[in-house]
Amino acid sequence: MASTRALLVLAVSMAAVLCRAHGASYTVGAPAGSWDLRTNYTRWASGVVFRAGDQLVFKYSRAAHNVLEVSRADYDSCSGSGTLNTFATGDDAVPLPAGGVIRYFICGVPGHCDAGMKLAVRVEAAGDPNAASPSTVPVAMAPRAARPPMATPAAGGPAAVPPSSSVAASAGVGSLMMLGLSAAMAALMAFY
Repeated sequence: MASTRALLVLAVSMAAVLCRAHGASYTVGAPAGSWDLRTNYTRWASGVVFRAGDQLVFKYSRAAHNVLEVSRADYDSCSGSGTLNTFATGDDAVPLPAGGVIRYFICGVPGHCDAGMKLAVRVEAAGDPNAASPSTVPVAMAPRAARPPMATPAAGGPAAVPPSSSVAASAGVGSLMMLGLSAAMAALMAFY
């Protein structure tokens, strides 16, 4: 009986680790925008806790935009001179494998970063208990003249929607894994 309990504890622990390893996928700017000139990325990112294992998905028109990963200095000056990574497919998945870092992204099309197409993402360690709520990254924000802010509820309208992600898809995989694990454990318990 003790070996069954030990096996159960081990199996549940492994399932928890495996479910977290899949991470979440966040579409940048969603649901009110995308990688565009209308979205306030500081506001968008402040509503999400990004963890190691998650990924960002940049969706945009290839003819109009691109994504450059840059240093903090290049982010602050809207310069692509020291580009670390370039993404230009219009549907770019950027993994966030390491925690404890801040990643910086800009649009490399002239004038777009200065107009606000820049994103700083603080990535927390996967199991960091201190990352229980979204936190903002202290960054210089470009002015946003003549552009509406990210969607806000109208008087009497629906509440603002948090950033979209395919967390449900990741949760679905985890739920299936847990369901399978639970069925296996129930079968094992039936033998004892």
